[in-house]
Amino acid sequence: MLKPLADRVVLKVREEAQKTVGGIVLTSTSQEKPQVADVVAVGPGKNHHGTVVSPAIKVGDQVVFEKFAGTEVQDGDETYLIIREKDILAIVE
Repeated sequence: MLKPLADRVVLKVREEAQKTVGGIVLTSTSQEKPQVADVVAVGPGKNHHGTVVSPAIKVGDQVVFEKFAGTEVQDGDETYLIIREKDILAIVE
């Protein structure tokens, strides 16, 4: 398992393909939308002037993030995305 450092977060991205009524899968590169992912690991926080600032998210949260944020990493058969907490736009409730 990946253990993120500082203010980094490990996400498992949810693949959301758009389909027509007839079942045809649509791909759209002209309209980039934020994506949704599940938080699988969270770093301890960022050191800010000698004080550690705890992350606002936790493992198990579902979050929305920008399409091209972070770095993809393979861990066994799974693909994860490692991003900074500041690249997360919102927590889905």
